[in-house]
Parts: sequence; C-alpha cells; structure tokens
Amino acid sequence: MQCLDGKNCFLIAVEHELSKLVLMEFDNGKAVVRDQQPLGYHPDSAIWLTPDIVAAAVETGGTLDFFAVNNNQLKITDRRGVGFAPRDVLLVANDGDRYTLLATPYSGKNVAWLTWDRQNPEQSQLKSAFWCEAPWHPVHVKQLPQNRGAGIAVACLDDKKVIAVPASNWQATPEVLATFDVIPRQAKPSPSGRWLYVALETGGKNARIDMHTGELQFIQGDPRGASSVLALTDDLVIWGDSQRLTLQKLDAQGQVLDTREIKTSGYSTELQLHDINRDGVQDILVLNSTGETADVIFGPIWKD
Repeated sequence: MQCLDGKNCFLIAVEHELSKLVLMEFDNGKAVVRDQQPLGYHPDSAIWLTPDIVAAAVETGGTLDFFAVNNNQLKITDRRGVGFAPRDVLLVANDGDRYTLLATPYSGKNVAWLTWDRQNPEQSQLKSAFWCEAPWHPVHVKQLPQNRGAGIAVACLDDKKVIAVPASNWQATPEVLATFDVIPRQAKPSPSGRWLYVALETGGKNARIDMHTGELQFIQGDPRGASSVLALTDDLVIWGDSQRLTLQKLDAQGQVLDTREIKTSGYSTELQLHDINRDGVQDILVLNSTGETADVIFGPIWKD
C-alpha cells in the first residue's frame, strides 16, 4: 500500500489462487477495485517502485513482471526472469530510472539482485547469490548489531534462522543474527530500528533481536504460534495468526505487560501500518493467505 500526501491510499496486491494483479483505491476507508490484470500461475507478492510503476513476483516462469499505472489502469511494460520461482520482491535502491530489486525464493537458497532500467529494460542486469533455505519476506533494517549500519534481514523458514547482509555490500556473505529450534515465519524491525521482531510458527513464544547488541530475547506467546509481525512502537507489537491479531505491550526485558486480541477474517500473513482513512491515525491492513477477505483495522489500535 502507498498513501501519498493529500491523496487516497492505493493497494497493489496479488490474488495468488486467481493469478491476478489487483489495483485498489481506498476512498473514505472503503476499498474500490480500479483494475486487475492476469499474471502467470501463482503470483506471490507485489510492490510499488514509484507511484506509477509496480513489480510483481510470479512463481510460474520465475519472473518479475513490471506494470505502469496510469489513470488507475495497469499495463505490463516488461518481464524479467530471475532463475527461480520468486516468493518476494523488495526494492533495494534506485538511481533515476534504474531500480535495484531483491528477489527471494519460495523454496531453495537462490536469491537474485536485478538492476532494472525503466527506460532501457534490455540493459537490465541480474546477479545471483546463495543465502539460506526459504528466505521469506526480506526487510530493510536501519542498523545491524555492533553499529555496523543499515542492511537487509530475513527469516529463513527451512534453516530456522534469521540472517542479514549490510547495505554497504548487498552481496556479502550473510551473517546469522539468531537461530531457533522452530520455524521463524517473518522478521520485521521496530520503528526506531532498535529491535528486530521474529514471529515463530510454534512453541508458545516469539522473539526479538536487539539490533544494538545482538542479544536475543524470547517473548511469551500463544501455543498456537504466529505467522506475521508488526511493531507499532519499540515495545508494542502485533502478532498475526489464524483469524486473529495478538497485541502485546512489553518491558525492556521482553516480559509481557499487557495483551489484547483483535479478530481477523483469515490466516493473517502480512500486516502493514498506514493512515488508510486519512484521519491522522494509523490503521492496520491485514492481508490473509486463506479465504477471499482482507481486513482493515481502523485506529487508534491501542487505547490505554
């Protein structure tokens, strides 16, 4: 989702089972479908590169598909292979009309760095690397432990660890930030960058990594586990799971001070924070990987 100053919020998303790219506008908090276009079988994610360019990761064919957005219409402009079935695509950097994208796989260790040239797509460049098994949902982090600057972090489902690479060298050998005895489903930073929260699939606990010191803290959780995470503040975190969000307020040691729950419509695997109805208060967009419904939770999210 993108919410530009003085304008409505727009969502670009994939419908995994129907193999479509969908453009929605949120007008007074209500979602209106503006356009949808076919994609290859089983697309997995989509992102904005600019307010008028989007990219989608498509399993079949192993491609990143690029679309122009004009007058609320989607038009495909280019398609680039990455050498594997991509699960996620992340915008790493851009220089004018050149965009560096990271594609990570649905399964396997391959990742790809695509430098895509909007004006001259045939001059795009692809570089590959090996990371870990099933690195899902990479994210930018403001700092790596021991004051080593910004980077990209990701949870590796099949290797049960969280890794990171520095912004100073995207293709460096990844370092391991934490290892677990259960599957880490997603890692996301807190707003200040102090913590990297990790949703653990089972085991009745989740975790966070101190991005100053590298310390790992475990957080008491529901035995049913968590599949997604979103930090509202450094110590106020939301965990997504099957038909619910669990909100927790934590102390400095990661002990739970208060817990609340919000119902959702499906298996809540992606959470985003935006002022969707433009009232100056942050709301939560909940994308579910089951069913035909996404949710918008209008704020304020936490009232003391």
